[in-house]
Amino acid sequence: MAEQPVCTGQGNSCPGSKSNNNCIGALGGIGGIGGSSSSVPVLFCFSVFARPSSVPHGSGNEVLIQKFLSLYGDQIDMHRKFVVQLFAEEWGQYIDLPKGFVVSDRCKVRLVPLQIQLTTLGNLTPASTVFFCCDMQERFRPAIKYFGDIISVGQRLLQGARILGIPVIVTEQYPKGLGSTVQELDLTGVKLVVPKTKFSMVLPEVEAALAEIPGVRSVVLFGVETHVCIQQTALDLIGRGVEVHVVADASSSRSMMDRMFALERLARNGIIITTSEAVLLQLVADKDHPKFKEIQNLIKASAPESGLLSKV
Repeated sequence: MAEQPVCTGQGNSCPGSKSNNNCIGALGGIGGIGGSSSSVPVLFCFSVFARPSSVPHGSGNEVLIQKFLSLYGDQIDMHRKFVVQLFAEEWGQYIDLPKGFVVSDRCKVRLVPLQIQLTTLGNLTPASTVFFCCDMQERFRPAIKYFGDIISVGQRLLQGARILGIPVIVTEQYPKGLGSTVQELDLTGVKLVVPKTKFSMVLPEVEAALAEIPGVRSVVLFGVETHVCIQQTALDLIGRGVEVHVVADASSSRSMMDRMFALERLARNGIIITTSEAVLLQLVADKDHPKFKEIQNLIKASAPESGLLSKV
């Protein structure tokens, strides 16, 4: 599609329409621009940039989004939400793209990221938390560093979940070839055990299970491998607006370098790197909690001081 001359920026707003927040989540998956013999010049603004282009006459919101992606795709954070706004000449400023808007004349539009909370507080409550146990399987035992230690800590987390009534979701990576979850981990009462071949735990079955639990805000995640299944699960979850706590003393990899850089990357992306004792005590929050004594008994013996924590 040929580029048009630079737009003057004096666009027309859609007459007779009420303003509507055309809020979009992940920006992928939108179809291409449809065919039209006539095109209309549009100035596409994002951040400090402004690029003139054109779209077919009659194009709507989805076509504008697709054009923003083609122009600025390498700069757009796909996990954020945005609103498309139109410059309204009669107001002298941008307004949210009117409902049912279609491009009929030269105009200026911009893509605005919605403000998000920059600091994740990481508060945990039993009523809004789910535990994810990732691929703690028999065949990984000889390959994963400090596997015995993370099994011990993982069992403590599972016991804590049972005491506090927290749902647990367990995955097993290709169990036909890699075996089931290790026998040391007691899966009594877990909500779901599901096989997978995808690295991320965010499977349709898992999403369906989460949908059955009202008010889920946080996932406590542990298992193997930190730089593969744990990392991809955590990124998928925060992309869906779920707060993620990765338990450092219950997560490992074959390589400590892979593990270290994965934890650093996750922390930079707003994922909370924590420990099993911190999680369990945060969930009870008060020595007068009716389950405090049971949780206290779980953590009387500290988690193993293996090489894991020196490599975080």
